[in-house]
Amino acid sequence: MVARLVPDFERAFMAINKVEALLKKVTRALDRAGVEYAVVGGNAVAAWVATVDEAAIRSTKDVDILVKRSSLGRIQEALRKLGFDFVEVLGVSMFVDRKDPSPKRGVHLIFANERIRPEYAHPAPDPKSAVRARRGFMVIDLPNLVKMKLQSYRLADRVHLIDLRSLDLLSASLIRRLPADLRKRLRQLETETN
Repeated sequence: MVARLVPDFERAFMAINKVEALLKKVTRALDRAGVEYAVVGGNAVAAWVATVDEAAIRSTKDVDILVKRSSLGRIQEALRKLGFDFVEVLGVSMFVDRKDPSPKRGVHLIFANERIRPEYAHPAPDPKSAVRARRGFMVIDLPNLVKMKLQSYRLADRVHLIDLRSLDLLSASLIRRLPADLRKRLRQLETETN
């Protein structure tokens, strides 16, 4: 017999709160350790979307952090104290909670000035381009976030780009500064979604 599923808002809200708590805990530890970093991925998109319309924010299940590879030792030391272990899963460097070591809920590292995937035309940006968010942590600047989303271009990335565009966060000057291949990809996305 199949159990009947019942929607569970409490668990949904708890999951969102866990990601926020993880983000705060990790970024505070990196700040204390003097590590240069930038929040990227879904949390960065949420931070930029919130500047225009907090009702348009989408939740995310993990934390993505842009760092310099040369800082890895200090990052490991800072996060080990918080109960996180460094692991590599399918070529992705991440930290997982010792008590709940799920890669889905880990802290994923993106290494600055390196290609995230071999087929990518452009390297990840440098965390120097980050700006301090109102919540205190460093977030990648909007032009570099858009570049990263256009380069990755998974379904989630395309949805994030559509959200940014719908809130007029993709200004003409930002688009003009994109590399030609990424401008072409953005035009393709606009064609597909109009």
